[in-house]
Amino acid sequence: MSNIDTWRGLLSERAPDEVVTKALVRDVQLPDGAGTMALITLDNGFDHTKPNTFGPHGLFALNGALSEIAERTDLAAVGVTGKPFVFGVGADLKGAAALTTREEALAIGALGHHVFRRLGELGIPSFAFVNGAAMGGGLEIALHCTYRTISSGVPAVALPECFLGLVPGWGGTQLLPRLVGPANAIKFIIENPLAQNRMTRGREAFELGLADAIFEPADFLEESLRWAARVVKGEVTVERTDHTATDWDKPLGDARFLVDMKLHGAAPAPYRALDLIALARTASRDEGFAAEDEALADLLMGDELRAGLYAFDLVQRRAKRPAGAPDAALARKVNKVGVVGAGLMASQMALLFARRLQVPVVLTDLDQDRLDKGVAYVHAEVDKLAGKGRVSPDQANRLKALVTGSLSKDAFADADFVIEAVFEDLTVKKKVFAEVEAVVRPDCVLATNTSSLSVTAMGAELAHPERLVGFHFFNPVAVMPLLEIVRGGATDDATLATAFAVGKALKKSSVLVKDAPAFVVNRLLTRFMGEVIGAVDEGTPLETAEHALDGLGLPMTPFALLQLVGPAVGMHVAETLHEAFPDRFGVSANLAKLVASGKPGVYRPDFSLDEEAVALFAGGSAPSTAEQVRERVLKALAEEVRIMLDEGVVAAPQDIDLCMILGAGWPFHLGGITPYLDRAGYSASRFLPPGVASLPA
Repeated sequence: MSNIDTWRGLLSERAPDEVVTKALVRDVQLPDGAGTMALITLDNGFDHTKPNTFGPHGLFALNGALSEIAERTDLAAVGVTGKPFVFGVGADLKGAAALTTREEALAIGALGHHVFRRLGELGIPSFAFVNGAAMGGGLEIALHCTYRTISSGVPAVALPECFLGLVPGWGGTQLLPRLVGPANAIKFIIENPLAQNRMTRGREAFELGLADAIFEPADFLEESLRWAARVVKGEVTVERTDHTATDWDKPLGDARFLVDMKLHGAAPAPYRALDLIALARTASRDEGFAAEDEALADLLMGDELRAGLYAFDLVQRRAKRPAGAPDAALARKVNKVGVVGAGLMASQMALLFARRLQVPVVLTDLDQDRLDKGVAYVHAEVDKLAGKGRVSPDQANRLKALVTGSLSKDAFADADFVIEAVFEDLTVKKKVFAEVEAVVRPDCVLATNTSSLSVTAMGAELAHPERLVGFHFFNPVAVMPLLEIVRGGATDDATLATAFAVGKALKKSSVLVKDAPAFVVNRLLTRFMGEVIGAVDEGTPLETAEHALDGLGLPMTPFALLQLVGPAVGMHVAETLHEAFPDRFGVSANLAKLVASGKPGVYRPDFSLDEEAVALFAGGSAPSTAEQVRERVLKALAEEVRIMLDEGVVAAPQDIDLCMILGAGWPFHLGGITPYLDRAGYSASRFLPPGVASLPA
């Protein structure tokens, strides 16, 4: 029995729902008499909204096409391209999650290698014409070809596997370092995935050496075929650098330091990827691909992958269909936005509303100086966007014209949506909304950006509290993708639908949250911080408590997070939650000392500890070990998540995980928070069934 037959027997039933990407072959006559090319178009039969992926059946289809091509003697070359706007985006992730044994996992790795490597071993030159998004296995197809062209309009080139808990397992870790050098390969394989899965555009990919030629989208295929003909005829010679002769130790060492700093050993995939990249310098192709198979099999059978796929599904699917959101048809049109306040948060919001909604935005504040600074901030940010080429000069002028300031709230008279971003004090916010309600139209939506206060209490004295909704951004506004949309006690469906429609237009992922103290993200982070600070107050050395959770691979340590949000803000949220839940949320007297000192936190600007600030937390007599702090924090988080679910703060555990991923940057390999608490045994009863974000029972 051949390997293909063995793999077919193992894998054919493992992807019953696979959308098969077909390999459609047609003969193309290359220009200037260069001969016949067999051009393969990868196409799953859907438009660009459902990109080409590869499961077992797609791999078998491509293998069949390559077998037919290999038997021909009349061909000068073979080419591979994708359907409109998409080259290929990698493995079928649903199929990957369906694998149940290591033997199956080894088989999918070996099958991918067997099929893709044929593109470079046909005895005639092969060309990848990367016309659209190329990620994961899609990019690896291109790497196996002899030559590559890329469209300047390609929006995404990436090897995102480490982001999900895998490694590039179909040749990426072996072929890319030899093609572009170890440092550039590490950028694609390690750095970009760990930077919230950053994508590389077509032109940058070309400049990094991934492609041999770049052409404009309008005539990309025609120009690519013309270039291929010149290569076949010997008129163009592509020079390759022998990267095995360059220094690999430094980029690998720097990358390992980066991974340690970000993950502290919490996720295995980036470390396995680094080992494979190092191997690529000396290993034969067979040895390197076999090592990729072993790494892929180990990781496919790990919980981190399941958690990563679960997190990916939340971000790609659940975030687009928010649980509990009312009928979108109820949403009102928003043609003008008002922002109360002109500070940094308000100015960031004004810029976002203007960019995404393309409607007039008016800021108000108490004095002209603050107002001028707010408007000037927006205009300066627009100039930065123009300087980077992200908006044209005409677009920049239009954006700046959309954002204006006024000392009078009368400027909101014709607004459809007014949001406040003033001091986090209930009395102040109630006064603001009373003033706004006096001038706006009856159908104007009022929104609060409060991070912890009650939306219901805020609207208690309004004539129309049904039009008040919580609209909680995270800082920085332009970057953080989460919006907590809070339904107050009186908020009606039309107001809520408008809030969700605006959130979607702002390109945010919105989660419906009950009007409960601090909502989701701040409530959990405050419980997290409270337990860590509590341990320090009791006598645990600050550095011990600070690094007790490093093994989770969180985006930052607790006191670094406190420094980011500001001790005064952290103190305010702690006080709000203490008032609501005094048995679970304390108020640290030592944190109050830090706030009173005026220090920004326990770190200096160079990230060294400020010993004076650290000394403010001295004095306890019951220190804990790092392990005890870790146990304390995770048990507290499991308790708080359970209480929040029982209270109906969100519809399901998935919404808590979505909030923590998008609003707090918790890593995909944890799956947010509930899969990890289940996996580590901190929840008294599971939050998610076995097999959801974990291996089947």
